[in-house]
Amino acid sequence: MPKLSLADGRVLDYHDAGGRGAVLLYHHGTPGSVTPLTAFVEAAERAGLRLVSYSRAGYGASDRNPGRSVVDVVDDVRQLLDHLDVERCVSAGWSGGGPHALATAAVLPDRVAAVASLAGVAPYGVDGLDFLAGMGEQNIEEFGAALEGEPALRTYLEPEGAAMAQTDGPGIVTGMASLLPDVDRAELSDSFGADLAAQFREGLRNGVDGWLDDDLAFISPWGFDLDAVRVPSYVWQGDLDLMVPFAHGEWLAAHLPGTRPHLLAGEGHLSITLGATDQIFGLLADALT
Repeated sequence: MPKLSLADGRVLDYHDAGGRGAVLLYHHGTPGSVTPLTAFVEAAERAGLRLVSYSRAGYGASDRNPGRSVVDVVDDVRQLLDHLDVERCVSAGWSGGGPHALATAAVLPDRVAAVASLAGVAPYGVDGLDFLAGMGEQNIEEFGAALEGEPALRTYLEPEGAAMAQTDGPGIVTGMASLLPDVDRAELSDSFGADLAAQFREGLRNGVDGWLDDDLAFISPWGFDLDAVRVPSYVWQGDLDLMVPFAHGEWLAAHLPGTRPHLLAGEGHLSITLGATDQIFGLLADALT
């Protein structure tokens, strides 16, 4: 993957799927990486979009930015858009990428025409949301460690990261047993499982810094107000999600100005996005016209 030298001396790893369409800037999940998901690249092409992805700081070949907040991603992607000569784009973030996509839309309304949060995390400690309620056991343990601080979280994540850095699709099902309803397990039995495992392996090949910094950022102030998201926004969330519970999507839908919520029954963390990728990307593409 090509590398971009950032103004502060760090390196950002990115991937440009190419083509003539307008850019869809994609923010990967937690953990994750620049490695493209074939299903997303192909859906973007069908919508007339060109998918650009990147590894957040600390993942894969992207240098760490210790102590980063969610909003700190904006300067990184601003420089990436400048590097690619992209004046206007749309943005989407899945899971842990959701807050980062929303930050990009909030701070760069002149560059981002619309944004989608796909099973995205809501803020911690806000009125009306019990952040951990409805999560699977592994996520409760993970965020419990995050709330204890970086040393406890690192102790928890390092064995998890070592295993995920060598996983495959069936291995994800085994390793995330408490987090996957049947509708999500089914999605990991085909090529998507292999692609997601490749994302994990790339993101964690140099350790868990990116994952750790994501978790700490989620439970800290994000650094921007959701009220600042004034471009068209879409919140997709399934009621069977054990990674990011349904209440997160409900909370976001209630607090993003003018958002178009898609809060669906019978969908999980993976299935809600994969089952509607063409619709999601089509709605984003429409915002550019």
